[in-house]
Amino acid sequence: MATKKKPGRPERILAIDIGGTGLKAALIGADGDMQSERLRVATPHPCTPQQLVDTLAELVAPLVAPPPTHVSIGFPGVVRNNRVLTAPNIGDASWRDFPLADLLAARIGNPPVRMINDAEMQGLAAIEGHGIEFVLTLGTGAGTAIFRDGELMPHLELAHHPVAKKKTYDEYIGNAAREKVGGKRWNRRVEKILGVLASLVNFDRLWIGGGNAVHLTFDLPANVGVVSNAAGIEGGARLWHPRSVRESRQLPAANQRTGAFE
Repeated sequence: MATKKKPGRPERILAIDIGGTGLKAALIGADGDMQSERLRVATPHPCTPQQLVDTLAELVAPLVAPPPTHVSIGFPGVVRNNRVLTAPNIGDASWRDFPLADLLAARIGNPPVRMINDAEMQGLAAIEGHGIEFVLTLGTGAGTAIFRDGELMPHLELAHHPVAKKKTYDEYIGNAAREKVGGKRWNRRVEKILGVLASLVNFDRLWIGGGNAVHLTFDLPANVGVVSNAAGIEGGARLWHPRSVRESRQLPAANQRTGAFE
């Protein structure tokens, strides 16, 4: 059963995908359909919390007149209660407990705002809602998210866990590693990581996203798929309507789970 929409003007969800390399934003509808062009600017480096707020406010300025009905933000780090706890690919300890979502909302008219990890937001657009689904994003670093029957599980920062010769996932298959060791060796590393994750998580499906997914050259296992980089934006709809993007969660009534944010 789909989440009921409130009466009134059509929903205009401002979805923001914050990455270590680029900041992207677009307006989407309740079903994830694009209602505007996708805007992009480079992520400032080094990036202070206030600098990111200012850059995002400037980026979304063409999209907030009239104001959006909702805002969804995907952030590359640990996020709890709309506050940033870590920002490993953007800044330092000054990010700890930073109220990014609320400060940005105040700059654009105070619409309702929700913020989660960026891999989780991308996963919301990719998952089918059955069994254990794992999301791996290949970008500046390596983002991860895990879902069970469409329900978002607690976030684990696997990107910072040692995986090979004291290298973390970020250091082993992040963008800096790809540029250093070359595409062929990087692909072998990613293939190895898929095997590690299969043993660790025992996932039913694994979804690969992020800007570096286009550089994969090996044959993926049958239960592994690549998702569009636009999923980082489209997943913003599911923060407000968890079942609206994919209708594949039509499980028997006795087994249905509510979405992570219902």
